Amino acid sequence: MAELIPELGPMFPGAAPFLARFLPYSPPAHAGLNQNFCDLHAFLKYLHEHSWYGYLHALLGDQSAYVLLFEGRTVTAAAASATGEQALGELLNLYEQGASLSAHPLSPHYAHVLSGIGSRAWKFNLTEDFTGLHARPTGAIFYVRGEIVATMPATLPYEGAFPAPLRPQTLILPRSLAGWAHHHYALTLRGKDALNAITGVHQNFRLQHGQGGLYFLRSLGENLTPAEYAMRSDVALHDLEPMIQDFLKTGCIKEG
Repeated sequence: MAELIPELGPMFPGAAPFLARFLPYSPPAHAGLNQNFCDLHAFLKYLHEHSWYGYLHALLGDQSAYVLLFEGRTVTAAAASATGEQALGELLNLYEQGASLSAHPLSPHYAHVLSGIGSRAWKFNLTEDFTGLHARPTGAIFYVRGEIVATMPATLPYEGAFPAPLRPQTLILPRSLAGWAHHHYALTLRGKDALNAITGVHQNFRLQHGQGGLYFLRSLGENLTPAEYAMRSDVALHDLEPMIQDFLKTGCIKEG
């Protein structure tokens, strides 16, 4: 059986961030992207619409940032001194400063295994349903539901585990980069009419924004921020920004 288990090569051997250290070699599906001809938010939207699995690497001089995508959603990230949302923000910052971006596809299994890698490793406990990465001074093992699916000659100086969440959560941009997503909005009279099925405003709103738009507007009226709504409903944040802009423009909401 051991001969059938693939050994993956590390894409970034010797990298300091944990996530980068365990990313498998994968030829880029997209390489050399930069802000002069590719809008990053549009590219992320494209990956989301295609339920893409893989990782992004932004490189500017000696600075790097890495973001893992699962089902087209950004689920974990790492940079020199940051993980999670702050590292996602670092990738966007580097890109805006002129970084070159590449996108490397992975199998859904490998992407799921890697989705639990954050800033610290946990005590390893192999259960029959363990999905995640087991890292040791002698190498790493990829597990899916208790089964070894791959190994990699990438190490930690101690033994630890990065369990993968059952369903990886989407990273939300930090407040400094997406202030609108963390604001509270109040419904105006027009916004309340949009939620009232007997009004003409409701009919027009529903035609334009659909049931998803109605759910979103209602959640804003219940004092949820767009970031909170995105987390709860598993909607991509970049799909909500145009709706917020339109709701403000048409007078359905105002900043609370």
